[in-house]
Amino acid sequence: MAGAASRRSTLTLYSLCNCCHCHRVRLVLLEKGLDPEFVWVNPASPPPDLLEASPGGHLPTLVDRDVVLYNDRVIIEYLDERYPHPPMLATDPAGRARQRLALARIEQDLYAQLPRLSRSVREERELAREALRSQLVAGAAVFAARPYFLGTDYSLIDATLAPLLWRLAHYGIELPPEAAPVLEYAARMFARPAFRQSLSAVEQEMRDDGPAARPPSSETVR
Repeated sequence: MAGAASRRSTLTLYSLCNCCHCHRVRLVLLEKGLDPEFVWVNPASPPPDLLEASPGGHLPTLVDRDVVLYNDRVIIEYLDERYPHPPMLATDPAGRARQRLALARIEQDLYAQLPRLSRSVREERELAREALRSQLVAGAAVFAARPYFLGTDYSLIDATLAPLLWRLAHYGIELPPEAAPVLEYAARMFARPAFRQSLSAVEQEMRDDGPAARPPSSETVR
């Protein structure tokens, strides 16, 4: 692939500043200890090098030298294989399969509600809020069982859940007392240095208690 995008010597992520899917990719990059360039994209006016790399202007889009990827699930699994330390999926096939099933379930049951929370019809927003609330309450015991979701080590599942949990207050979702393990888990995830780094300015403002984020070493707005 020729052109500016292919000549980059660093990892470049084209990202929206308020997108849960983009956020989880940013988080995985930083949890891996990588030094990405984040290019914040205005979807109404995407930069030429994004369109050169990904003619559809897909977001997020990752450029890793001559590799161009979009679809956040594809990107985070690529990153875990390409940069294996620290590992964020189990090392055995059965363990990886179970974690991938969990990721698919989170995307199907939780992430799928996010577009509905921005709809103009109030009833649809309320249905999405209740769906998220009920799913999280139902899973409270799982959140309480281990330090991380389904394990003792931070994984792609945690990097997927944390951006969504950060947005609950923004979307007016309050969890009842029986969901206390979910909130305790969330607080642990939000306290991680990589999570604080992963927040855009817009995402910091989603919560009154948002941590002051230290921006990545390379950050560009286009």
